[in-house]
Amino acid sequence: MARRGGISALFAAFKMVLGNPIARTILRIGTEEVACRYGDEVVKAPIVSHALALYAGEKVSCPVTARFAADLIRVLVKVGVAIMGGRDDEVKEAFRDPALRKGVATVMKGIAMYGITVPQKLPAPFMIVWNFTNMCNFRCKHCYQRADKPLPNELSFREKLKVIEELDAAGVPAVALSGGEPTIHPDYLYIIKAAAKKGMYTAVATNGWRFADIDELRKAKEAGLRYVEISLDSANPRKHDEFRGVEGAWNRAVKALENAVKLGLSHAMAITLTRMNVDEIDDLLDLAESIGVKRVVFFNFVPTGRAVDIVHTDLDPVTREKVMRRLYREMQRRKMEIVTTAPQFGRVVIQMSGGKAAAPTHFVARGDPATTALAEFVGGCGAGRIYAAIQPDGTVAPCVFMPIPRGSLREKSFWEIWSSDPLMNALRDKNNLKGFCGRCPYRFVCGGCRARAYGYFRDPLAPDPGCIFNLREWRKIEREIARGAKAVPS
Repeated sequence: MARRGGISALFAAFKMVLGNPIARTILRIGTEEVACRYGDEVVKAPIVSHALALYAGEKVSCPVTARFAADLIRVLVKVGVAIMGGRDDEVKEAFRDPALRKGVATVMKGIAMYGITVPQKLPAPFMIVWNFTNMCNFRCKHCYQRADKPLPNELSFREKLKVIEELDAAGVPAVALSGGEPTIHPDYLYIIKAAAKKGMYTAVATNGWRFADIDELRKAKEAGLRYVEISLDSANPRKHDEFRGVEGAWNRAVKALENAVKLGLSHAMAITLTRMNVDEIDDLLDLAESIGVKRVVFFNFVPTGRAVDIVHTDLDPVTREKVMRRLYREMQRRKMEIVTTAPQFGRVVIQMSGGKAAAPTHFVARGDPATTALAEFVGGCGAGRIYAAIQPDGTVAPCVFMPIPRGSLREKSFWEIWSSDPLMNALRDKNNLKGFCGRCPYRFVCGGCRARAYGYFRDPLAPDPGCIFNLREWRKIEREIARGAKAVPS
């Protein structure tokens, strides 16, 4: 068996080791929250989280019964990594990160509650994207939020702190602030600091304007920011500025990326692919390399918000298929991570690698054919399944690109909304998907973009018309446009 990264090995091992009844019984015990001492600090968390800290070599003092259960879980993890040919030392080092421990603890809790499912059902999402505010200093043509001025009923600072408390209690390991433009809101640094203190992985999606000042980015990093995603939609400054609605936007976005590289902050260049820039892929990747960017994310175009007005710029399925295959080849050639949010990329990677690589979410894992198990375990489009969105007023939705309100954090707890909402529960079962998406052999590693399905058909379970296998659906949309009908239902 070819050896591969320890974390990928660990997730692949879950299906083999943790799915049996004895292991599930141990995991059920491990989901109980207990207070343990880490040096001078007392941390209340599931026993499984303490077990992972012990496995990583941290000094943890727990009550006797909790320590016994933690030791059993630690053995299960060690056996799983060994069986899958993972590197024990790499996994131990990775688990020194409390955010990763939160994530794995969430998966283990999911297995304890639901058993092994394909894709895995989770008691909490891996990540929340929080549209922190509706105010923005740009006027981007494709903005899903139609961001402009703050909403009159946005969450107060106290309410935002309560959101962090709720997400922590639910076991959410990562929170990404988006918008609007989160960095121009006076509360954003305080909330990053609060989330980081809870052991969450913190990220910001930004237009880069503020972070063109390296001191501003340094302050965010010192507050606990661990990842920044900066939008850049053209290698041509004039085109980018025109698309974003602000002169000088390109220069400041490039400067922000340069600053992230200088500070050693994990980062990505974020590009929304449309017909306006699809011929610039080489130029954009060359630009990223010249800056020293380590990761480039090509975002799916989703017809929502202002993007409804430029729906004619969406890529057709044939072009999208060619782009995804090209991106995979570029990743082999270039020394950077290149991914796309199009869930079909999971299928493309498996096909082009002969099953030796997979794209479980927005990353590519390489190794033996067991990587396919990892892809199925995580399961393609994560809307309402491993990911959810929070609006500026506290409304929860399955995805920032799918503005279907599922409940308000002012009225219900996050856990209550996440666990009981009918739509989000429906999205967790790929057999609920309609059309070819519901019978596609790749539905467990892809499943289509649910936001695009909703954008075009007002049904989040409908086929994704961006897939080559749904070309017939796309042709119907084209005929409607030719007849003068709206491409996106109102």
